[in-house]
Amino acid sequence: MRKKRVLFIMHMPPPVHGAAMVGQWIHDSKIINEEFETFYINPSVSNKVSDVGRLSLLKFWLFIKLIIRIIRAIIKFKPDLCYYTPTSDGWGIYRDALTISIMRLLRKKVILHFHNKGVKNFSKRQAADIAYRIIFRNVKVILIAEQLYDDVSKYVDKKDVYFLPNGIPPTINDNQYDGIITARKANSHKNRLLYLSNMMSEKGIWILLDACKLLKENGIIFECHFVGNWGDTNLENFDNEIKEKDLDGIVYVHGPQYGENKNSFFKDSDIFVFPTYYHGETFGLVLLEAMEYGLPCISTPEGGIPSIIDNMKNGILVEQKSVQQLYNAICLLIDNKELRNTMGENGRKTYIEKFKLDKFESNLFEIIRTLVIYG
Repeated sequence: MRKKRVLFIMHMPPPVHGAAMVGQWIHDSKIINEEFETFYINPSVSNKVSDVGRLSLLKFWLFIKLIIRIIRAIIKFKPDLCYYTPTSDGWGIYRDALTISIMRLLRKKVILHFHNKGVKNFSKRQAADIAYRIIFRNVKVILIAEQLYDDVSKYVDKKDVYFLPNGIPPTINDNQYDGIITARKANSHKNRLLYLSNMMSEKGIWILLDACKLLKENGIIFECHFVGNWGDTNLENFDNEIKEKDLDGIVYVHGPQYGENKNSFFKDSDIFVFPTYYHGETFGLVLLEAMEYGLPCISTPEGGIPSIIDNMKNGILVEQKSVQQLYNAICLLIDNKELRNTMGENGRKTYIEKFKLDKFESNLFEIIRTLVIYG
């Protein structure tokens, strides 16, 4: 008996963002590729984070080519299931409506895996509402956390939804982790704060910078390191803000870092800070990365983040855009090293028990297996 065939239409780097990284891990998954016949198409028409969501004639042409590739793949590969990662809002939903309609016209089962949100707000537009009704008709849906169901509840019944938390691959083993924690506890360096994500306003970079100003004004000794690719700002603007807030020699900007260079920031930091209010935030893979290294995390209750951070257990959740609450949370962890260590240890346990990549892969496999066998 032939293996069941799955056509994966999903984003992979570049650009580097959470959904693209998950796509890459699925593409490389041993269990997925061994148990199914697979064919992969990357629908991305953007090479940089700053290009995502922007229209252009080139993107329109690339979309036409993408549709042709998908039709050819369905006709030739004859998949039992089409796995597709749609967008949630913006012009992309009209592209998705057309793409998904073509799959259904070719009589294919479709499962949609959402890595972002925004359906509820964008559906207030009449044209968008029509597009969503097309997108969600006769499909199954994967959401990253139960907190995100409200975003799509108008269009899809909960019985047609699978909740699948993301997972990330381990980068250190237990012995390496023990060594990092021993070195961290023995260090008498300045308290090191780390922000690691795309450098975007809605990810909270300016909120954190304002909190850093408060920390300095109150005589607290610290460093804050920003790591990430440039989004809606640039190095010149950010450096100007650092100078204006008199944070030279305290706040450092490192640009995008990858592999061991990136991991070294997790190793050498004390507190991870991610004050996001990004409208499309669903999960925050970077929080899992920080937890793997035993860092206590400060973030916000955006999207599915409360499914990762158990407030005051493995991290702290603060109100979005609240400089004062962010400042207070940082001060609490700087002043209480024992609490900081306990939260970091709890975060490591959370990562191992719930969010390792092999758990994500096995759960995704079971979802796909169920659909291709039982429908």
